[in-house]
Amino acid sequence: MAEDTGKRVGPRSRRRFIVTGGALGLAGLAGCTSSGSDEAGAGLESGSEGSSEGPSDPLLTDASEFDPANPNWEENNYLLSAIAENDYFQGSRTDLENMENQDVDEIAHGKPPKELPDDESEWVDPDPLIFVDKPGESGEAQFEETIQPLLDRLEETTGRSVEWQPVDSNAATVEAFRSGRGHLGDISTGTSAFGVNLGGVVPFAAPISPSGQFGYRLLALTRAGMDEIQSVNDLPDHKIAHTEPASNSGNQAPSALFDQFFDVTPGEDYEVEFSGGHDQTGRGIAVGDYDAGPICSTCLDDLVQATDDLNYDDYKVVWASNPFPPGPLVHRYNLHPDIVEGIKKATIGTDWTGTDYAEATGEAEYISMDYKRVFNDILIIQRYNDVEYESGAL
Repeated sequence: MAEDTGKRVGPRSRRRFIVTGGALGLAGLAGCTSSGSDEAGAGLESGSEGSSEGPSDPLLTDASEFDPANPNWEENNYLLSAIAENDYFQGSRTDLENMENQDVDEIAHGKPPKELPDDESEWVDPDPLIFVDKPGESGEAQFEETIQPLLDRLEETTGRSVEWQPVDSNAATVEAFRSGRGHLGDISTGTSAFGVNLGGVVPFAAPISPSGQFGYRLLALTRAGMDEIQSVNDLPDHKIAHTEPASNSGNQAPSALFDQFFDVTPGEDYEVEFSGGHDQTGRGIAVGDYDAGPICSTCLDDLVQATDDLNYDDYKVVWASNPFPPGPLVHRYNLHPDIVEGIKKATIGTDWTGTDYAEATGEAEYISMDYKRVFNDILIIQRYNDVEYESGAL
C-alpha cells in the first residue's frame, strides 16, 4: 500500500491509497473488489429504457440480487429501489464505533477544536441560546416544528431560553458561530472542519436513528434509463452536477475518491457544475438537466419520499461508498461549562426512542464522539483535495 501523504502528485494522483487502516477503509470501499461470481452483473431482460429494442445496461441487476455486504459495483448497477429495499442508505452503529476506535494521534488536516479558555472572563453565558441549524433540503418551517421537542429539552437542562436560527447556506452557519451569534446547533459533515477552523465550534455528538443506523453514503447517481453510464468511468463527456464546494458527498469525497479508484478527476475529466444542493442535483438528474452526479444517500431518500412525482425507480446507482459520519451536533468553544453540561444532558443524555421527535427527525439518540477520530477520513479527503479553511472555499 502506498504511503498516505494525502496529497496529489502532479495534476493527478492515480490509484493512490489516501487512507491506510481507517475506519471507512476507503481503499476497500464497497464495490471496489469483484466477488468473482459468474452470475454477478447478469443484466435484466427489461427494466431500462433501452430494453431489447435498443441500447441497454448489461450491468443492471435485479434488487433481489443485491448483497449489502458486497454490492460488487464493478459488475452491478442497481435501481435506487434496491438501495431502499435493502436499507443501504446509512451505516450501522458498529461502523460509528469503529470510527471512534481508530488509532489517531493527531488531526489529519487543519486545527483541532479550541479548548475552553483558562480565563473565566472569556467564557460566555448567553440568554437566549441560539441554536443554529444547518441549511435544510426540504423546507425550514417544517423542520422548526419537528425540532421543537429538542429545543424544549435544552431549555429544561440549561435553564436558558433557546431560539432556533435557520440559515440558508453552509457559509452562513460558519459565520454565525464565528461571530458569536450562534452558540450550539448542527452542521453538515463537509462543513464541520470549516466550523472548527473558522467558527470556533466543538463537535461533540453524532445522531443515531431509531433502527440503530447513522450517517450516509455517497452515491454515484444517474437516471434509470441512462444506459451509457454504467460506472464512474463513464462520467466524462456527460453533464455532471456536484452540489456545493464544501459538501462532503456532493463534492469533496467524489473529488478524491473518483480520482482514487476510477482515474476520473472532477474538474479535469469532466466539467463540474454546482447545482446548489442535493435536492437540486436529484431533481436535475430526474428531469434531464444533468446526466449524473454524486449525491448524499439520505438526502436523496428524503427527496424521493417528499416528492410526489419522483420514485426510487427513476434513478440508477452505479457506485456507492462506505458510510460517512453524519453532520455532528456542535457548541461554541467558550460557552460556560455549566451550559455545555446542560446541552450534553439534553442530547447525549436523552433517549428519544419511540417519541414523535425520533419519528419526525430520524434521530433517536445522540452518541458522544471525538472529532479527531470520527472525522479522520473526512479530514484526509479534504487534505487530499488541498482544502484551505477559509470562508471563500465554502
